[in-house]
Amino acid sequence: MQVKPNGHPMDILKNELRKILNVIPSGSSIYYIDYPVYNNGGDLLIMKGAEAFFRDHNIHVQARYSVLDFPDELIIPKDQIIVLQGGGNFGDLYPVHQRLRERIVAEYIHNRIVLLPQTIYFKEESEYDRTAQLFNNHGDAHLFVRDTLTYGLAIQKFHNCHVYLSPDMAHQLWPIAPKSRPDKDLLCFFRTDIEKTIEQLQFESDGQGDFLDWASLYNRVEKKAINMIAKAMRKGSSPLPMYVIWDKYSDYLVNKAVRRFSSYRNVQTSRLHGHILACLMDKPNTLLDNSYGKNSNYYNTWTSGIESTQLVVKSSKITRLYEEALLKKTKLMLSK
Repeated sequence: MQVKPNGHPMDILKNELRKILNVIPSGSSIYYIDYPVYNNGGDLLIMKGAEAFFRDHNIHVQARYSVLDFPDELIIPKDQIIVLQGGGNFGDLYPVHQRLRERIVAEYIHNRIVLLPQTIYFKEESEYDRTAQLFNNHGDAHLFVRDTLTYGLAIQKFHNCHVYLSPDMAHQLWPIAPKSRPDKDLLCFFRTDIEKTIEQLQFESDGQGDFLDWASLYNRVEKKAINMIAKAMRKGSSPLPMYVIWDKYSDYLVNKAVRRFSSYRNVQTSRLHGHILACLMDKPNTLLDNSYGKNSNYYNTWTSGIESTQLVVKSSKITRLYEEALLKKTKLMLSK
């Protein structure tokens, strides 16, 4: 694609990631920890962006561990920087990843620890305070966060850490070329998990477009393959190089998402990385928020200047319709 004379906004976002080099300089040697081994394509895009960043900037990955195979009592030399996967699972919604993150901060007090761009969200303020105190005790912890709302609170909580504002690691993949010419009009790439909101109601009820999510993008055979790889990693005794196998297979999974997005002229999505993938492909897209404002905060911080994208503002009418439908359903259930 042609880059505009003054630079495409996505070029600017990719260049923003270079600030990470201030704490992971070119030529550094690192341990990369908590990479995803599951079927969330958004986290896979983050992983691929991180790996591309390491390659592009001559950062040497000495070892890689997921939450499945991180060993007990691992000795990490003091000159190694520990780099933790970015994303949206920092907080109390996804405890498995949070426990690993906190364990590393507590145990490796002599290593620099860098958290790649995250959205931080805690339902319980007490849990946020406890986690912040753990990080504050470290002394060389560096947190990159993905939006101004997260940043504003993080600089207060993590007062003895270095906190930076940065876009998502997936922006390192810019640009992604479409795999084909679009032959369909609209892809509705909507959440079906705990972060789904009532704002999707009107869009879903319209019945327009093809509906998809990360869970339905991948078929039964592909999910079985992911589970087999995860199981082998969890056992930790496979004679096969499981990360190499996963690296290749996750390439296939990401490419499948790119192929599917390529088929459509427009995308509506409540997935942050549905939005980011569409932007990486320079494809027109409409973004809906998630349950705790992650999407809108990210959009307002980074992607609002991209002409091909727009954010759906929360509608009180949609909320009212949803509440009325829920009340009617409740009364019906009570009458039976």
